[in-house]
Amino acid sequence: MPKYYVNKNQQATGEHEVHEFSCGHLPAPENRVYLGVHETCKGALREAKKHYDNVDGCYYCCNGCHRK
Repeated sequence: MPKYYVNKNQQATGEHEVHEFSCGHLPAPENRVYLGVHETCKGALREAKKHYDNVDGCYYCCNGCHRK
């Protein structure tokens, strides 16, 4: 199961993106919050919502949870 992180910095559109650890777009260590290991991006998004109200999955690594 993959490890997930959420970006501390908002996208230009206001959301905080969730990424798998293996993603080429993973933010720098100082700009991310560890969300734990999850079976799918849906579990990671639920965890990210404990930190930020507006979250979205990365288009590249969490496309199943990407809504914008």
